[in-house]
Amino acid sequence: QVQLVESGGGLVQPGGSLRLSCAASGINFDIYTMAWYRQDPDYQLELLARITPPGDIEYTSSVKGRFTISRDNAKTVYLQMNSLKPEDTAVYFCRADNMNTGRYLWGLGTQVTVSS
Repeated sequence: QVQLVESGGGLVQPGGSLRLSCAASGINFDIYTMAWYRQDPDYQLELLARITPPGDIEYTSSVKGRFTISRDNAKTVYLQMNSLKPEDTAVYFCRADNMNTGRYLWGLGTQVTVSS
C-alpha cells in the first residue's frame, strides 16, 4: 500500500521538544525528496524542511536552528523539534516528491499543540 504515516505529535509545553516520524511504504523511498510541512489553525500551509535522497537539507527561516530533519534506511523521515513555541501549533504533514516524475504523496498529518 502506498502511503505516508506520521506519528509523534501531541501536547507539549513551550520550550519543550517533540520528534515526529513519517514512515513510508509502497514507494522507492531512496529516490524521493522528503519534506515536512505544517498547516496552522488559520489553514496556512508552510514548508518547514526538506531533505533530498543524497541528504541535502534546507529549512525555512522560522524553524532553522530549532528543527532538524533526517532520514534513515528504514524508509522513515524524522523532524526533531526543539525550543517549541505556541506559534508552532499546527498539523504537521509529511510529503514525498519524486523530482524526476513529478509524482508526490502526502501523509494524513499529526497534530502538534504547544501550550502551557
